[in-house]
Amino acid sequence: MIILETRSLKYTYPDGTAAVQGINIEIKKGKKIAFVGQNGSGKSTLFLLLNGTLKPQEGEILFHGAPFKYDSKSLREIRKSVGIVFQNSDDQIFAPTVYQDVAFGPANLGYSKERVDACVQHALEHVGLSRLKDKPPHHLSGGQKKRVAIAGVMAMEPEVIILDEPLSNLDPVGADEIMDLLNEFNHFGSTIIISTHDVDLAYRWSDYVYLMSNSKLIGQGTPAEVFKEQELLKKAGLRQPTTLEIYHEIERRGLAYGKNSPKTIPDLVNTLKPLDLMWVEVPPGVREGDNLNLGVMYGEYATQSPYEAINATVLHIHPDGRAIVELKRKGIKAGGVLLYDTDNYSLPEVRQIITEGEIAFVGAMGKKSKTLAEQDGIRLDVTTGVIDKSILMALCGKRCLILTAGGMVDHALKRTREYVEKSGIEFTVGVVNREGGCKWLEETDEKSGALKI
Repeated sequence: MIILETRSLKYTYPDGTAAVQGINIEIKKGKKIAFVGQNGSGKSTLFLLLNGTLKPQEGEILFHGAPFKYDSKSLREIRKSVGIVFQNSDDQIFAPTVYQDVAFGPANLGYSKERVDACVQHALEHVGLSRLKDKPPHHLSGGQKKRVAIAGVMAMEPEVIILDEPLSNLDPVGADEIMDLLNEFNHFGSTIIISTHDVDLAYRWSDYVYLMSNSKLIGQGTPAEVFKEQELLKKAGLRQPTTLEIYHEIERRGLAYGKNSPKTIPDLVNTLKPLDLMWVEVPPGVREGDNLNLGVMYGEYATQSPYEAINATVLHIHPDGRAIVELKRKGIKAGGVLLYDTDNYSLPEVRQIITEGEIAFVGAMGKKSKTLAEQDGIRLDVTTGVIDKSILMALCGKRCLILTAGGMVDHALKRTREYVEKSGIEFTVGVVNREGGCKWLEETDEKSGALKI
């Protein structure tokens, strides 16, 4: 379903600078969209047009199929539904306190005092700033100001959230927290649009990419489609994402396995998995393509864990009765990723899980979960890139615990399960403190850290 659309959009500033020329885009509901280009390519101007802040000189913008109207009532509705967070938070934050700043939008929409208060409290809790609601915004850090600006947009409950360079001037931890927020909003159905010149961010995060250069749209498609086009990137003054560059190098050397372009480090690691071949004796009647159960192997034949249950696919049968088979291993002992929902937080319970679950690696996602861990002395091994790093540790046989809350629980669960399904590498995944509970599987061959059989 197309939620936002432009047709032959043009805008030129009074000094004669052509900022947007003939832009045609279609934004689908619930997607994560990245507009990528160098500074001055037209991204910021396009966003101001999409929000109704600027009016195009030619062309039109449609929201749910209806063209934008520029009377005050229509613009108020547009800006309620299509919220924008500016690159410089100081351009957006102006009220004496954090609470008043976040309340400005809902109050201008005519919400009742009770509804305004509920929207503000919910937004501040979401971005982890409830305790700072009475503080002057200009006393906050850059990352905190960015979260205030996001909360101000979120309080109006928009369908589309547009962010102009959302990670500019943020440290790595602050940047990771902002991306966690955006992923959570998207998980609950918001369409998220960002501008960036960070190709690594656009490649790993987005569902769809628009490439801009000199006020024009020069390319679009999935991240894999857009970022493989070297000439197109060169024209836009950009480079390939680092992960993709590394993959193409190992592919050139004949070390890559599979055809999918990796987006994350776990994806990249999985491309290094070689074919595991062996000569075996096969009984009469076995054909190429058949599956064989080779039983449990150990010692020099178990390369990924002490004991491995092994199936094999027959690739070639030699006239003497022997066959070349590709081994598919399932380790008897492996790691996993356990998620703990800090909305139902209990310190004794967390400590018990870490001890009895033999947790070797603990991470936290989101400001609330990081603050709880810090206050209660829970040692955190990782606070940025938590999902990917936990997957990598699980592949090494470690048991990992991720502390997070709200929609990030489901987001992390989905991401981890998608990796298991896509890669063919299986390990334990679950949420520990929701209805029905979750506990580590017993140490059996059902619990693997190796290839599915």
